[in-house]
Amino acid sequence: MYSIGTRETVAAFDVDAQKCFTPLCPDELPVPEGHLIADELNRQAELAAVRVGSKDAHPATAVWVATEESPQLTPIEGYKNVDLRWNLHAVPGTTGFELVDGLPDVTEYDYFVWKGVETNIHPYGACFHDLEEKMSTGVIEFLKSRGITTVLVGGLALDFCVKTTALQLRRAGFVVYINRAACRGLGESTVVSALEELKSAGAIMIDSVTELSVDDVAADTVAN
Repeated sequence: MYSIGTRETVAAFDVDAQKCFTPLCPDELPVPEGHLIADELNRQAELAAVRVGSKDAHPATAVWVATEESPQLTPIEGYKNVDLRWNLHAVPGTTGFELVDGLPDVTEYDYFVWKGVETNIHPYGACFHDLEEKMSTGVIEFLKSRGITTVLVGGLALDFCVKTTALQLRRAGFVVYINRAACRGLGESTVVSALEELKSAGAIMIDSVTELSVDDVAADTVAN
């Protein structure tokens, strides 16, 4: 059991929990069981004072869209903020752009990030708009302004956007928990590699929120 401190210092981060990353959109980037994480994301949010989220929001004319000649995961050169080709996904106005069923409307989050809106930029992490991590999305600054020290992370996919977001949060000084029940990964080998990288960076792995406890006793004592 991990004690994560008082609720006022905890945030829950729903990273790219969109239908394009689920079997509901098989022509995009379907992650096995990706549509089943909403309940656990909601449970981890109950332990937090702040809930933030992110979405991919990609144009249909993006330079990184895979083709028959250049299929998915083919390296792409000539763009400093694009590294690989991907199937077209998360286009605003499509089903794939939507959050998975069971999650709040985006307006109910305390802070929300839309990323990848430019045709020649394809970030993975939700904390920076660019791969070089020079242009902040503002979420780190928002969390620090609210006194957050611990972030519970879930979303899609564990081996790409969740991993990168968690690493960015660690570099920013937050205590980061990766909630495995609130994540799903795209590939077995890349999930294993991602977990090793996250552990090396100091992120804490949990199987579900049942391993966490919130200690509000200190806050009550101060109030009295």
